Amino acid sequence: MIYPISKIRLDFPILNKKINNNKLIYFDNAASSLKPNYVIEREMNYYKYEYAAVHRGIHTLSREATNKVEQVRCKIANFINAKQTEEIIFTKGTTESINLVAYSWGRKFLHPGDNIIITEMEHHANIVPWQILAKEKKLFIKYVPLLPNGTLDLSQLTSLINNNTRLFAITAASNVLGIINPIKDIINQVKNISNSLVLVDGAQCVMHQKIDVQLLNCDFYVFSGHKMYGPTGIGILYGKKYLLDSMSPWETGGAMIKNVSLTKETTFNQVPWKFEAGSPNTAGIIGLGAAIDYIKSIGLQQIILHEKLLTKYAFDVLNNIPNIKIYGSIKYNRISVISFNLGTHHAYDIGSLLDIYGIAVRTGHQCALPIMNYFKVSSMCRISLAMYNDYFEIDKLVDILTKINKILPLK
Repeated sequence: MIYPISKIRLDFPILNKKINNNKLIYFDNAASSLKPNYVIEREMNYYKYEYAAVHRGIHTLSREATNKVEQVRCKIANFINAKQTEEIIFTKGTTESINLVAYSWGRKFLHPGDNIIITEMEHHANIVPWQILAKEKKLFIKYVPLLPNGTLDLSQLTSLINNNTRLFAITAASNVLGIINPIKDIINQVKNISNSLVLVDGAQCVMHQKIDVQLLNCDFYVFSGHKMYGPTGIGILYGKKYLLDSMSPWETGGAMIKNVSLTKETTFNQVPWKFEAGSPNTAGIIGLGAAIDYIKSIGLQQIILHEKLLTKYAFDVLNNIPNIKIYGSIKYNRISVISFNLGTHHAYDIGSLLDIYGIAVRTGHQCALPIMNYFKVSSMCRISLAMYNDYFEIDKLVDILTKINKILPLK
């Protein structure tokens, strides 16, 4: 039985906001999801009644805040089924998590002539760090190509991997095309023919799928709190402990040290604190823990089912609009993301007109210029659905797009 959407919507106060006298319809969840009262109040309560600097403090507030942070670390480990709590590193977000691996692991273990494999559907955050590292270390980057239906041409994977392949970095789901990649099968294939490590960018999947990093057998898994109803500025790097133990710190300073001397070599803290220099985003960590509690209170499977049905409905009714071009097939396993263009009109024009009616969509190259280049467009409109979106909002979107289609002259 699907949970009552009307009741869920009451938990998100921003949904009462009006834009240009129209009730807000928020379809930009893949960029950042809205926050429920439970998360907002939990973070506010910390600032009001529980605030203190964490770690090394002997006073009560500091000890209690430290315990809360470490409890959230345990909560996240359980949420993605990490083997050990120490395998969870707090970062600013997915982007920082990927950069941490690139600089801390990549700089230490990659050598001239080694290669990294990524895909043509990656977000810029899972492209640029590897390009910079490749230039610095004289590495080669290979790309798994896209197919017209929005899936990856995985038949090319075997020919891309060789004895010099050290890392395969792949998104769990495209932030543009919505396609969910068969990550477990891909990881099995990669590891059967090479000693390569696998990093999974889970930013778009963690709120739409049950994640089990042990079942996947990935070496690194990264995601952001703000895309799963949590605060901004907090993210997660999961890494197998033996790998984290072997890696050097990326940022240095307070908290990540074991001993500092003016005459002897500085020694570092153990994992996970070795990678958490300086004062952490304690409120963000506590807010992320609250977001996980909120998701569990509704039921992740209920959320997934609702989004799947809503996405199928949206795909079907959007396809009835004349001149619309939708990218990525509905035939494949996908998250609740649909990207499209309306005729030859620029996505910015469509997004601006939708905004007049209070409909928030994402427009532009979606931080995925290789996908834009593949489909020979400069930009796309993107809707991305969440647990609080409903069928009425989809119908409103279709109605307004139909009107826009009639108003704007064909080019």
